[in-house]
Amino acid sequence: MTTTMMRLRQQLASPIYTSAIARIGSRAHHHRLPIAPPQKPRPNRTMSSSSSSSASDAAASAPFEKPRAVVKKLLAESQSEGQGATVRRSIGRHELRNLDPFLMLDEFSVSKPAGFPDHPHRGFETVTYMLEGAFTHQDFAGHKGTIRAGDVQWMTAGRGIVHSEMPAGDGVQNGLQLWINLSSNDKMMEPRYQELQSKDISRAEKDGVEVRIIAGEAFGVRSPVYTRTPTMYMDFTMRPGSELHQPVPEGWNAFVYIIDGEGVFGRDKSAPVGAHHCLVLGPGDGLSVWNRSGAPLRFALVGGQPLGEPVVQHGPFVMNSRAEIQQAMEDYYYGKNGFERATHWTSSSA
Repeated sequence: MTTTMMRLRQQLASPIYTSAIARIGSRAHHHRLPIAPPQKPRPNRTMSSSSSSSASDAAASAPFEKPRAVVKKLLAESQSEGQGATVRRSIGRHELRNLDPFLMLDEFSVSKPAGFPDHPHRGFETVTYMLEGAFTHQDFAGHKGTIRAGDVQWMTAGRGIVHSEMPAGDGVQNGLQLWINLSSNDKMMEPRYQELQSKDISRAEKDGVEVRIIAGEAFGVRSPVYTRTPTMYMDFTMRPGSELHQPVPEGWNAFVYIIDGEGVFGRDKSAPVGAHHCLVLGPGDGLSVWNRSGAPLRFALVGGQPLGEPVVQHGPFVMNSRAEIQQAMEDYYYGKNGFERATHWTSSSA
């Protein structure tokens, strides 16, 4: 057996992927997802027009005619993952296998020597947002970098990446990792990265609500991040007594992940929901939130335009058909079609 084949079998049998493979069983399953109306991504720039800002501010401060209600609530329970790491998984569990275009959401908690050693990806993007501590990423193309609290790495795996993600400091390293599917037209694109330090992330504040805009637009301010699959990703902190009305594009799927505190989401009379819950939102104009507690409320709001394509997943490979999954495994085994450097590369953290 070749070294590459041994590594492939070890990686696919590793706890990093056992839960993902268990979700789909011994064979890859098709999930036919609803097709959203075509929508072109808007230009990726910070909004500077006073008229545009005023319109956005007004929309974000007024209740909606058709607010998005919470249609599903999941408590993300802790589970082992990677090499000694712990994650709270919400999207990607059997109760919510995916939410087109989102494939997985983990809140990870890692201390040395635990982590996520060398493993491959193909066909989707990973968005890593550090909440506490620092993580170092290395890959077989020679890219290496460390993201710290408040930083973001937006990695488009495309046709293939082998990389490692390991804690860079002592103590607990905590963050969110989101997997976003790529369309069939983008699955075999060349890998690319967007890394933003905390100081470079767009921010806005209004009426007791602060927001860090990782992707998309809030309060008239837009993130510079370019998204292959049209996506919004925001980190909101609401002071006690504040309320928020954040527009979400029509036809997009959206969810909330509560990081800290508790709040009322969707409907004014709804019961408050606390930390580590994932809330799937139904159709409507946008999300309404009230913080009626005596402590700050922090949550991520994420939305994306559905791709409406079949999802076939086998561990770290996400494609549109079983034949494409087989091809991905063969490409990794033989070191071709994007995996040419996989055969001889090992990260310094392995």
